[in-house]
Amino acid sequence: MALKQVSSNKCFEGFQKVFEHDSAELKCKMKFGIYLPPKAETGKCPVLYWLSGLTCTEQNFITKAGFQQAAAEHGLIVVAPDTSPRGCNIEGEDESWDFGTGAGFYVNATEDPWKTNYRMYSYIKDELPKLINANFPADPERMSIFGHSMGGHGALILALKNPGKYKSVSAFAPICNPVQCQWGKKALGGYLGPDASNWEAYDATQLVKSYSGPRLDILIDQGKDDQFLSAGQLLPDNFIAACTERKIPVVFRLQQAGYDHSYFFIASFINDHIKHHAKYLNA
Repeated sequence: MALKQVSSNKCFEGFQKVFEHDSAELKCKMKFGIYLPPKAETGKCPVLYWLSGLTCTEQNFITKAGFQQAAAEHGLIVVAPDTSPRGCNIEGEDESWDFGTGAGFYVNATEDPWKTNYRMYSYIKDELPKLINANFPADPERMSIFGHSMGGHGALILALKNPGKYKSVSAFAPICNPVQCQWGKKALGGYLGPDASNWEAYDATQLVKSYSGPRLDILIDQGKDDQFLSAGQLLPDNFIAACTERKIPVVFRLQQAGYDHSYFFIASFINDHIKHHAKYLNA
C-alpha cells in the first residue's frame, strides 16, 4: 500500500507527519497523523494508537492535545487516524454530525448502504497496524490504544475484544455503554440494524462482563462539567460497576469542576496518559 506524505513538521526533535493512503478495508482514501519520536531514528519504538471522537479528523488530536513532548521523552510512536471513511458518496452520509461522516463509531457496519465502507473496527485493528509496521520503525509486539469520547469507546472495545493485542488502554470521557445512550442507539442501530442484541459486541460495559484475557489496567479521565456526562451520553458508572464485578482494575478520575469535554481538558491530563502507556510499552 503506497503512502503519500501530506505534511511533516519537526517537533521536540522528532517529526509530526500526516500521510494519505488508499484503504482496502474502507474503499476510500484515508489520512492518519503519526508522531515519530527522536528514538525512531535509531531503532524500533512501541506504538500508541489514538482514536478521536465525533466530528474529528486526524488533525484535532495532533494540533490540540499537546502530547508530542511526552511522546518524545518516552520514545513512543503515536498514530492518530481519521474517525470515518470520507467521500464515499453514500446517500445521507453528511446529513448529521453524529452519524455517517466523522462518526464511524469504530464498528464494522452490517447494514446497507454502510457495510461496504464503514468498517472502522477492522481498519483500526488490522489494516492500519499492518501499514504502520511495514512503513515505520514500529515494534509490532508493543502496541497500546487510547481515545476520547466516541474514540474512548473505540479504544475500550478494541482492547476488550482482542485480549493481549494491546499492552494498555486509557480513555478521556468515553462513551462507556452505547446500547443505553442516544448517540449509541442512533449509530449502532444505523450501522448494525434494529436488533439491539447485535449492538452488545461493540459495548464496553457488556464486553467487560465476559473479558477473560490478560490483566488490563484501564485509566479513564472524566471532566466533572462535561455536558455530555450530564446528558447521559457517557454512562461511566455502568462501566465501572461492571469492572468492579469482574475485578478488572480501572482507575477512574473525575476531574474537578470546570473540566468539560474539550481538548483543553485532554491537554490538561494527556501527559498522565502517555506515562500510563509508557509504563507498559517500555516494560
